[in-house]
Amino acid sequence: MYRLAFITILTVFLIKGAAAQHRDSLYFGGQASAWLNYNPGQDVSLMPGIRYIPRLNYETGRPGSLLDFELSFNIQGHAGIRPFDSLGLDGNLKPYRAWLRYSGKQFELRLGMQKINFGSAQMLRPLMWFDQVDPRDPLQLTDGVWGLLGRYYFLNNANIWLWALYPSDKPKTWEITRTNAKIPEAGGRVQLPVFSGEIGLSYHHRITDTRENPAGLAQVARMPENRFGIDGRWDAGAGLWFEATHTGLQDFGNLTHQDLLTLGTDYTFGIGNGLNVIAENLIAATGEKVFRYKNSLVFTGVSLSYPLSITGNISSIVYFDWGNRNAYSFVNYKKLIGAFQFYLMAYYNPETYLIPSQGSANNYFAGKGIQIMMVYTH
Repeated sequence: MYRLAFITILTVFLIKGAAAQHRDSLYFGGQASAWLNYNPGQDVSLMPGIRYIPRLNYETGRPGSLLDFELSFNIQGHAGIRPFDSLGLDGNLKPYRAWLRYSGKQFELRLGMQKINFGSAQMLRPLMWFDQVDPRDPLQLTDGVWGLLGRYYFLNNANIWLWALYPSDKPKTWEITRTNAKIPEAGGRVQLPVFSGEIGLSYHHRITDTRENPAGLAQVARMPENRFGIDGRWDAGAGLWFEATHTGLQDFGNLTHQDLLTLGTDYTFGIGNGLNVIAENLIAATGEKVFRYKNSLVFTGVSLSYPLSITGNISSIVYFDWGNRNAYSFVNYKKLIGAFQFYLMAYYNPETYLIPSQGSANNYFAGKGIQIMMVYTH
């Protein structure tokens, strides 16, 4: 209810502000997409769908300060078709972004439903704490989090982030359990310039509710969880980066301590129009004691991207699970025609989808198939 009230107040204030401040800017845009997914290995092999994300932006201000808003919704409908046998329809409408921001010359405060992401890694991201962006998704969609984010920017390019989040009713990325519904989450981040790149230090604290956890471990209503992260990125001819996190719980069996480390690099080779190659390796491990692990996994990701022309591009992402000896393959051809984007995608993956932080019961890329998509932005 409080979220609906926030969106209503934001909309009313936006309309009144637009009417009173005729010199300020009001913008309406959106993104419409339609797709057809064919996966012959699934019971429901044909999955068409449509999505529309209308977005309303408004800003007002004077020299040195700015007040702006964004309000958008995710409207989706899709079908599951077993040819010549059955048809199932489903759809939903939910807020996508609903935030109010006040910013000055070196700071900003943003309140509401927003996207918060940071870190150096691109495919296998230990610091994917608050978003769920899949690098293979042409739309780069992710649900937002409800909270207050403040950022201050120093003149030497260092910056500080502080945030407070309304507790989520579902586990976020990399989380095993949900947050206690009565206690807000909080954290912060510092980014510092170091030589030709930068380094970041991040921290997040929440009180978890481990009841009904999928691992069958301790069932308590309040268990503290602390997350620490460090990441860095430098340009040394090739791009080089690392990203590491440690998550500590009070007493949660083999999941008491959870550590993630990604090392990555990228380089554009002078082949034709330029072949960009990105490679990352993720190591994840858990255990009852720090650095004494009982469970671990290793994933490698490689991304290739080649521009065929100004309006055309072909790319591929391959993941390899070293423990289970499984490969996940994805190829995408993109074509721009005016305000339209067309995608032709093919994937060849295991039926059991185990890519860290990207698992989903409704993941279109599980198994083997093709997908075509058309996107219109206005």
